Amino acid sequence: MASKVGSRRWVLQLIMQLGSVLLTRCPFWGCFSQLMLYAERAEARRKPDIPVPYLYFDMGAAVLCASFMSFGVKRRWFALGAALQLAISTYAAYIGGYVHYGDWLKVRMYSRTVAIIGGFLVLASGAGELYRRKPRSRSLQSTGQVFLGIYLICVAYSLQHSKEDRLAYLNQLPGGELMIQLFFVLYGILALAFLSGYYVTLAAQILAVLLPPVILLIDGNVTYWHNTRRVEFWNQMKLLGESVGIFGAAIILATDG
Repeated sequence: MASKVGSRRWVLQLIMQLGSVLLTRCPFWGCFSQLMLYAERAEARRKPDIPVPYLYFDMGAAVLCASFMSFGVKRRWFALGAALQLAISTYAAYIGGYVHYGDWLKVRMYSRTVAIIGGFLVLASGAGELYRRKPRSRSLQSTGQVFLGIYLICVAYSLQHSKEDRLAYLNQLPGGELMIQLFFVLYGILALAFLSGYYVTLAAQILAVLLPPVILLIDGNVTYWHNTRRVEFWNQMKLLGESVGIFGAAIILATDG
């Protein structure tokens, strides 16, 4: 019996570490995809979302926080710094107005940013640590869970009001309109769990099972988003990487919630 409990704990710790790896490496992929995106825009004489002098400082801060988080050095502080850096850069890009996106694409982009910020707040609370030396901050974890709940509300909203998102699901998943409504209800229930703070571990476990097929079939359908919906290739790759980071946050809450 003791060996079974020990092996189960070892498996949970291994899965939790996988979630931490996915989440803490997310800024690296975000910076790389942004550099590729802005290089393509430069060839077309288009401006990046953030002016160039500030863009380098922003990416430097993101890489710095991601590096320390990845090595586990002051992870809580640098996870909090990564959340702050991402919030400031998103706000700067929003008020800059250099690039205009469609409303449906704004929802996809900003909702995922909110979810990644929530994941960093969960990490800053002490969740996902193998050897916890300090008590976990419940306030930071609750705030991160609320951000993840907001993301799920946005996903549910898009399934009802965005024809682009609806067609992405209809083209890849069987069941037609019925499947879309099932996903809408499921996203809504999970959002309520994260927002209320009840059954968070169970909700995170369901989300961790739900996200991989959604990432592969919906976000991973680059041909649909790039060729049909005219989403820039590297912008879609950035969104894909953020979805993987959200999956990592869900794994952390599912195993150490």
